[in-house]
Amino acid sequence: MGLPSCALWLMVARTDLPFMTHTIPHLVKMSHFPFSERVLAVDTAPLTGDHVGRPGIGTMEELRDRTAQLVADGVVDRAIDMNYDSQYRERVYRKHFGSPIRKTHNYKGYPILGTIFTIEEPQSDYILHYDSDMLLYQQPDYSWIEEGMKLMEKHPELMSLRPLTGPPTQDGTLYQSFPYERDSDGFYKFKFFSSRVYLLQRKVFDELLPLPVIWRSYRIMVLNLLPGSLKTILNNATGKADLDSWEIMVSRKLDQTHYFRGVLANPKAWTLHPKDRSPEFIEALPRIIQRIEAGDYPAEQAGHYDLILKLWI
Repeated sequence: MGLPSCALWLMVARTDLPFMTHTIPHLVKMSHFPFSERVLAVDTAPLTGDHVGRPGIGTMEELRDRTAQLVADGVVDRAIDMNYDSQYRERVYRKHFGSPIRKTHNYKGYPILGTIFTIEEPQSDYILHYDSDMLLYQQPDYSWIEEGMKLMEKHPELMSLRPLTGPPTQDGTLYQSFPYERDSDGFYKFKFFSSRVYLLQRKVFDELLPLPVIWRSYRIMVLNLLPGSLKTILNNATGKADLDSWEIMVSRKLDQTHYFRGVLANPKAWTLHPKDRSPEFIEALPRIIQRIEAGDYPAEQAGHYDLILKLWI
C-alpha cells in the first residue's frame, strides 16, 4: 500500500515578508515528502492586533510578488487567497463552532477563518501546516510525516502530531510549560494544542468538531458570567469583543475528550520557533538555516523550542 495523501498548506501575510523567501523553501526542502499539493494561503485582510506593529511589514503588491516567485521557482504549486466571503464564513463556522461568528481573526490578529480554510480546502487524507517562520531539521533517511501517519493510524486518540520541539536532549527532557506524558510508542502526549506545526488526519479532526467559541474577558466583569452561546450572540450584535486563540479552543476540546496532541520523541527531526524579528535575526537567518539543515546547533539550545538568538550569532 502507498502512503495516504497529504497536502502542505502554509499561511502567508504581509508580516512574513522579511523571512518567507528563506523559511518556506527551507521547510519544503527539509520535509522531503511527496505532497499531493503545496499551497500558500494568502491573508488579504487588513492587519489587526499585534500584527500591526510587527517589523518589516510590506505591501500586498510585495506579498503577491514573493508568492508568485515561490510558485515560479517550484517551491510551491500555487497560491490562493483566503476566502472571506460571508456565506463561506457562515457555513464553515457553523461546522467548526456550531454557530456563525462575525470575527475572522483573533485578538492578536491571527486568521482563525484562514486556518479553517486551510483545513477545509484540501482534498487529501492529511493536512500538514507549518507557520511560515518555523525552522526544521530532518535527517535525510527519515520522514517524521511518515512516522506520524503510522502512529496516528495506530493511535486514533492522536488528533495531531508534530516533530520534536527543539533539538534533542540526552535524556529526552522537553523544556515545556505544559504538562505531558511520554508514550512507550515514541511520542509525548499533550492536552494543549499548538497551531505552529501540525499534521492532522482530516477525518479525525472532523470528529472533534464543533469547537467551543472562546471570547476574551470583558472589562465589565458580570458579562464574563454569561454562557458562551449568549456571549457569541452579544458579540455578533456589537462586534466589540475579541476571539481568543484558535489553539486555545482546540485545547479546550482536547480537555473535554479522549483526544491528544502528539509530539514525536524521535531525535531525527526537530523544530525551532524564532520569536525574534530583529534586523540581527533577519541578517543571521540564512546562516541559521544552513546550520539547522546540517543538524548543527548550539549545545545550550537543546530541549528549547524557542530559538535563543544570542546562541546563534
